[in-house]
Amino acid sequence: MSEKKPTRVGYGETLVEIGQDERVYVLTGDLKESVMVHLFAENYPKRFIQVGIAEQNMCNVAAGLALIGKIPFWTTYGAFASCRALDMIRVTVCYSELNVKIIGGHSGLTVGPDGASHQILEDIAIIRSLPNIEMVIPCDYWEAKKATRAIYERKGPKYLRLGRAPQPIVTDINTPFVFGKANILTNGNDVAIIACGQMVSESLIAANNLSQLGITARVINMHTLKPIDRDVIIESAKDCKAIVTVEEHQINGGLGSAVAQVCAETIPVPIEYVAIMDKFGKSGDPDELLEYFGLRASNIEKAVQKVLQRKF
Repeated sequence: MSEKKPTRVGYGETLVEIGQDERVYVLTGDLKESVMVHLFAENYPKRFIQVGIAEQNMCNVAAGLALIGKIPFWTTYGAFASCRALDMIRVTVCYSELNVKIIGGHSGLTVGPDGASHQILEDIAIIRSLPNIEMVIPCDYWEAKKATRAIYERKGPKYLRLGRAPQPIVTDINTPFVFGKANILTNGNDVAIIACGQMVSESLIAANNLSQLGITARVINMHTLKPIDRDVIIESAKDCKAIVTVEEHQINGGLGSAVAQVCAETIPVPIEYVAIMDKFGKSGDPDELLEYFGLRASNIEKAVQKVLQRKF
């Protein structure tokens, strides 16, 4: 996992590839380079729309494009997409089931110096509560490329959550990606670690460290949060009888809540959560922020030790 690359780069590069389809349009609001859509603009300038700082209007423009058979990708920071334009996403896009692709860039803590106003830690909870929309959170560069193509090929409202900072590459070009089906990255029956986004790489480090203690961890990359892979959660609850969820998001309403809901309905098991504990973010270096908010491999290892005590 020595190589790192931002997920936003995988998105931007893949936009150029799918841009060969003349139905694809890209919209943004004064963030062309930040969210990597300048690559599309350079190749297909007539299908690139610079809306300006008007995210609510951008959502409605994208809806209009979808209504005439186009495939719009509107791209901004996740904080602006999921919060500022929420009413338009809910009523105009989701209620009407329009083929609009919403890209929430710079999500999570690792926006870094931009601070709490831009560190969207609530978008998973917001988006997954809306009917008719699907959501995917790629764990690295390669998965971002596959996820971008997947939401292009799948009809209907989609939300793609991307980060700003370089993330460790834990998959490759040949790693399978099936929308709605989680990937089991390591096998183990002592505990299941279910993670999304860049927390997948931290979970793999934790699993390796735990193996030195004789603890086998099943690391699951839950790249699709909606629809969530209920089968893999239920199977892991049966086999491991203990679960730790890991996410760069608030503890309320995110991956942990989704996993707990499935388990409560089917096979209740002890669950511990590694997440943002109901706090706003802070300005700082991405690595320092992950350390400060307890999103490191060492925190995952502590959560595993705690859940195993509850299991036994």
